[in-house]
Amino acid sequence: MRRIDEFRLFYNHTIQPELVRMERVRKRLLFLLTISAVVLVVFVIVLLFFQAAMLSFFLVLPLGFYLSYLLYRIQQFRLKFKPNVLNLILDFMDNGVNYGTLNYDSKRKVEKRRFIASQIFKTSAPQYSGEDYISGKIGELDFELSELNVREYSKVRSRLNYVFRGIFLYATMNQKKVGGFLGTEMLGEVLILPKKFKPYLSKTIRSFNLKGGVMVDEETLQMINHYDKQTIIGRNGINREILAKEMVEHFLVYATEGTEIAKKLSSAMQHTILSFREKTENELYVSFIKNEIYIAITEPNDILEPYVFRSNVSFELIYEFYEDIDLLINMLKDFDNAN
Repeated sequence: MRRIDEFRLFYNHTIQPELVRMERVRKRLLFLLTISAVVLVVFVIVLLFFQAAMLSFFLVLPLGFYLSYLLYRIQQFRLKFKPNVLNLILDFMDNGVNYGTLNYDSKRKVEKRRFIASQIFKTSAPQYSGEDYISGKIGELDFELSELNVREYSKVRSRLNYVFRGIFLYATMNQKKVGGFLGTEMLGEVLILPKKFKPYLSKTIRSFNLKGGVMVDEETLQMINHYDKQTIIGRNGINREILAKEMVEHFLVYATEGTEIAKKLSSAMQHTILSFREKTENELYVSFIKNEIYIAITEPNDILEPYVFRSNVSFELIYEFYEDIDLLINMLKDFDNAN
């Protein structure tokens, strides 16, 4: 049975009943909100017509408080919707082979030190917020991810500039797995950036260059046609071809001296990165720092935010979110299998 068919079956038996229950809550709150708003408007019009200011205060004030209470209930509905649905989705996902238990915390986020250590964005991240933290284990990879909203102060205008908004993932590989030898460690660092955003990443590129990072460009990729041979970054740059043509077209790739780049960026990993980009149409940033993997995926919208004025009982709505997380998890599986 295909994975989508399995998920549809799970949705019909487990997720949809929960959606229907929450749909009843949504409709009831929306009905009460509509009736209360209409009554409030009628009261205000009548009281203004009769110019009964004192009476209007005593009648309208309780209605105003009740409306505020209903708005609070709607906000609580929105806050509870995502954890209820997400926990069910994760229950389905962690039944897969090589999956450890997947845990969810709606209020937690990946720590700022992880974000800065990725070297993807050169910033101190003075404004750092996030939510929807998921952690678990895939094969030999321990991982955590969350939505992040990172901004910094503009140097030329009195406002905050966006640094990153989307999903940020951190994974670390068990050293027993790396290279197939106990206690070994993958050397060097690799930085993969979307080429279209190069003008906005000058600080990142400059910082990586100062650490000895060199660009893996087309001129250095003409020697051989095999991706997975032992390839080391030398003092004068790359001494073997390791990038697929599509990677060069869409990404800027940098690596430090001594990097075992064929291990960190095998053809299978490149295929995974390119497939993810093609399926989601979101921009992707990746860095490999020794045994650690960092992935940042731009996403301008909050994920799985429920509707208030329309139904949320939709397989497409839930499957879209499941597919995003599943693509990320499968990327980690490919990384794990490639090492």
